[in-house]
Amino acid sequence: MSEKKRYMIGIDLGTTNSALAYVDTLDPDKNIQVLKVPQLIAPGEIEALDSLPSFLYLPDDNSVNSGKFDFNGQDDNSYCVGSYARKVASEQSSRVISSAKSWLCSAGQDPTSDFLPAIDDAEKKLSPLEAMTRYLRHLKNAWNTQVATSPDEYIDQQEVVLTVPASFNALARELTVMAAEACGIFPNLLEEPQAAFYSWIKENESNWREKVSADSSVLVVDIGGGTTDFSLIGVDDKDGNMELQRLAVGNHLLLGGDNMDFTLAYAMQQKLGKRLNSRQFSSLVHQCRQAKERILGSESLDKIDVTILGTGSSLIGGSLKTELTKEEVDQFIIQAFLPECDLNDTAQRQERSGLRSFGLNFESDAAISRHLAEFIKNNEKMPKTVLFNGGVTKASQLRERVSSIINSWSGEEIDVLADSNPDLAVAKGAAWYAFVRQGNSIRIKAGSALSYYVGLESSMPAMPGFAPPVDAICVIPQGTEDGTTFNIPIDDLALLVGEDSQFRFFCTNSRSEDELGSIIEDADLELDELPSLHKNLSLEEDEAPRLIPITMKAIFTEIGTVQVWGEAKSGEQKWRLEFDLGEEGKQV
Repeated sequence: MSEKKRYMIGIDLGTTNSALAYVDTLDPDKNIQVLKVPQLIAPGEIEALDSLPSFLYLPDDNSVNSGKFDFNGQDDNSYCVGSYARKVASEQSSRVISSAKSWLCSAGQDPTSDFLPAIDDAEKKLSPLEAMTRYLRHLKNAWNTQVATSPDEYIDQQEVVLTVPASFNALARELTVMAAEACGIFPNLLEEPQAAFYSWIKENESNWREKVSADSSVLVVDIGGGTTDFSLIGVDDKDGNMELQRLAVGNHLLLGGDNMDFTLAYAMQQKLGKRLNSRQFSSLVHQCRQAKERILGSESLDKIDVTILGTGSSLIGGSLKTELTKEEVDQFIIQAFLPECDLNDTAQRQERSGLRSFGLNFESDAAISRHLAEFIKNNEKMPKTVLFNGGVTKASQLRERVSSIINSWSGEEIDVLADSNPDLAVAKGAAWYAFVRQGNSIRIKAGSALSYYVGLESSMPAMPGFAPPVDAICVIPQGTEDGTTFNIPIDDLALLVGEDSQFRFFCTNSRSEDELGSIIEDADLELDELPSLHKNLSLEEDEAPRLIPITMKAIFTEIGTVQVWGEAKSGEQKWRLEFDLGEEGKQV
């Protein structure tokens, strides 16, 4: 492999749509190009589109054997991803996987186990990790067959940047990297709001400095299919030079277009006056998504018919019909998800039932405006400028609503930065970042958006009915630059090796004051807990289990993941203490 790579590639692996953009370093203008991705739009019919819908269809064996889903460049023809998978989602919901990305950050469910589609009678199922891997593999094959002219230009030989939500925790980032590595791709990670801002910088390359105020901040509002991300990017004038720094990111909000689609589906079910079964309701959700996008994207469309097939022998005769109107979209989407609120309002976190049906852990408060108020209030910095990103914000009504709410808080009109295509901005921005990180242009200073902690159990005598308190050691302070290695400054640490044990991990975005080695008491109450790791750390053969004194090292890697290591004070043994999703360390 040549040391100098020709192509700088950015991949947006989205909840609803994925895309790939690139910069050819041999292009004198360094323009960002978007890869047209070949995909099935109907059995046997292929078309190259700007994006790849993040939907995966698992046809029955007869359909597979018929050759309808044979695809040049795809080794496994037992499935298809993209446009056709999205098209049949409303009719064959038990065979279509969607929103796989949202499961990577879902507590209490192993994202490496096969449970999607999350419908009981689904004949075939895959893990969220495998679904994401297959989207990436499709993009890889598209690049290798459409752009690369020799093995030296294959995607695994290029500089690749893969985007993630700013609020993704260490586990979700690790899983994203694992999906890429399963395809032979070894990427760097970039937060999606930053990618969107890089895209805007490139589009306004000649005058972007004139469009943002020095000593102010830019709010990036990223509302996608599965998540909502808020980021603040600071703009500083340092002796006449403009500097950018990511100041803050919001909580991981499982709140976006998917929630809107479910809301409309429940409203339509009420109109039908009948409780639908899981397959019918899943079909209704997909139809509501399509209808919502059409109504929000048109000034003249007032209503769209919705039809749900019946069950049993008379599918057509027993079908149910209703319509989604423009007024209902305004009521259940604009007014419900973006209600007017005060800057001091907070998100309403309701106590939930302990017994719930299986599904994603969506936010209990769907009011995006209240989450935004909380984010701005917590960071005590009213932005002067806003950049919208994500497919949901393509609708002008939603952008205008958010701007109006922010204006009511600040008392002055916020500047809106225009982007030509929110669907492609993240991929394009990632490609530009891959180029500028070689030292070619201005970079946003970032570092870790969260602080990370490892659980520490106190040495105490057994007490009937009382578990030992769980403290936690800060191993990655918030703001840590990627590529940083820390030696944790604590002497009296020991690892239990040779028998099954549990390691607990925590994170937060609200304790920027915590320093390396700080010990947080009652961590399970103060911090957000990540999935724990259950593992038997190996010893030499025939040695009895015991506590081994260690020093601890933490690494915030160049690609944006977290590693924690324990190294024996005497001897050369060392153990990786964090997310190991191989056979020896499955998450539970």
